[in-house]
Amino acid sequence: MTAKIFCIANQKGGVGKTTTTVNLAAGLAKVDQRVLMIDLDPQGNATMGSGIDKRKLELSIYDVLLESATVAEARVRSEKCGFDVIGANRDLAGAEVELVEVERRDQRLKQALAPVLADYDFILIDCPPSLSMLTLNGLCCAHGVIVPMQCEYFALEGLTDLVNTIKQVHANLNKDLQIIGLLRVMFDPRITLQQQVSDQLKSHFGDKVFNTVIPRNVRLAEAPSYGLPGVVFDANARGSLAYVEFAREMVERIQSMK
Repeated sequence: MTAKIFCIANQKGGVGKTTTTVNLAAGLAKVDQRVLMIDLDPQGNATMGSGIDKRKLELSIYDVLLESATVAEARVRSEKCGFDVIGANRDLAGAEVELVEVERRDQRLKQALAPVLADYDFILIDCPPSLSMLTLNGLCCAHGVIVPMQCEYFALEGLTDLVNTIKQVHANLNKDLQIIGLLRVMFDPRITLQQQVSDQLKSHFGDKVFNTVIPRNVRLAEAPSYGLPGVVFDANARGSLAYVEFAREMVERIQSMK
């Protein structure tokens, strides 16, 4: 089996993309999946949140995109978390400019991943919030997009933009690309509006909405300051248990897609 590649994307910032990426990676590792996590955001939060110090990276996703290193050379093992990481740091901000002149610049990541697809069950890509050349590289190599979203009014507006972007990439650059599912995050069932937006999502997107709901959880929020996913930091926290449940749901969903 070759890896399934998923972008975790949402053009709205602050919706828990990075939290979802690192916790899903750790959750999948807990259910015995081989995982590679790629940080495509120059802020490098997913790198730090996986127990890897971005300041000490010898090679990063920047080197991979500019073809000065292979994926096999650039990946590092997060022993605490149980998955491999290709990290990012501020160098990556320069990649946008440097890729402008390059042929097939939106396919760089796809080409780089081809030799290691058999090494993994899942490759998860944490995308920056903007639709940049970096995000486009992620979308061009992915089988699907996982969209974490808060159940708030403005979230629905941002979702429309993202769906249109995915349709354009699907039509022009990557025929495999589809929305795998919407993940409701930071959810508080006591807030009536959140319940209403959740119901709207389900009526509009049907089974594209994951069954698992990630609750608002202090332990998940604290975990990054310790350089760990919540799933590793406090395995028994409500949010952590929800992400492991989500990992199981992802595995089942992928098996049913085959």
